[in-house]
Amino acid sequence: MALIEIPFTKLTGAGNDFVAINNIDGKLQVDWTALARVTCDRHYGIGADGLLVLAPSSHADFTMLYYNADGSTGAMCGNGGRCCVLLARMSGIEHDDVTFEAFNYLYRASFTGSGIRVNMKDPERIRRGISVHLSAGRFLCHAINTGASHVVTFVDNLEEVDVHNIGREIRAHREFMPDGANVNFVQLLGPSEIAIRTYERGVEAETLACGTGSIASAIITALEKGASSPVTVLTRSAEHLRVGFVVEAQKIHSITLEGHARIVFTSHILFDSISNRIDARIKV
Repeated sequence: MALIEIPFTKLTGAGNDFVAINNIDGKLQVDWTALARVTCDRHYGIGADGLLVLAPSSHADFTMLYYNADGSTGAMCGNGGRCCVLLARMSGIEHDDVTFEAFNYLYRASFTGSGIRVNMKDPERIRRGISVHLSAGRFLCHAINTGASHVVTFVDNLEEVDVHNIGREIRAHREFMPDGANVNFVQLLGPSEIAIRTYERGVEAETLACGTGSIASAIITALEKGASSPVTVLTRSAEHLRVGFVVEAQKIHSITLEGHARIVFTSHILFDSISNRIDARIKV
């Protein structure tokens, strides 16, 4: 048995919750995919939507590694980025303007009166007006990549939507393969205010919030419904996120995601790197 004692922090960004590990010094050598699966398990682990790792960077304050609850990776997590910035502040990075790398992109973040704001990537691969036929009927969908692949569809009443089953069906629909997509159901609340519920790929369930999903939903609402920046997004956790953007000659740029992030608790785990399990002797 090869036990590694790993300090961690449990954080939440508008209800999107994460296990986060500060490895900026690069001393921990761990199979992060395996660790994500066991720590994010809500029955046998700590429980989270994903694992965040603050890793070394040569030209930013840190590198953010992100793993979904199932261990998959490859897509940006906006709320995870905001939580990483908070953990960096708690770990000794004192300046207000923070930079971090994630998935070959340099992000900039700052602390505001409304929480933490991250300057996000410009959206790509926008496809509007996709008619998708499902077991529950026809849905008009819009696809967009905001650092992660998303589908947005407008509904009249979020409370009546079977997010799990319809979201799962859209997530794996042939229109959005081979990788699939996160699925956002959006209800208009006002000229520049929406409510969303999101089925997240990699979690394979509804989450209480999704940062890149909020951006996707806000931008599609601007394109389809005429909303103007900033768009206020009411998440399933009842917390609000604010999405800023500029629409200029059919180009969308200067994307920002802003909202609160909070530390829930800190502790340690004993990770068995041979069996890839959390040891029963958890140090609290």
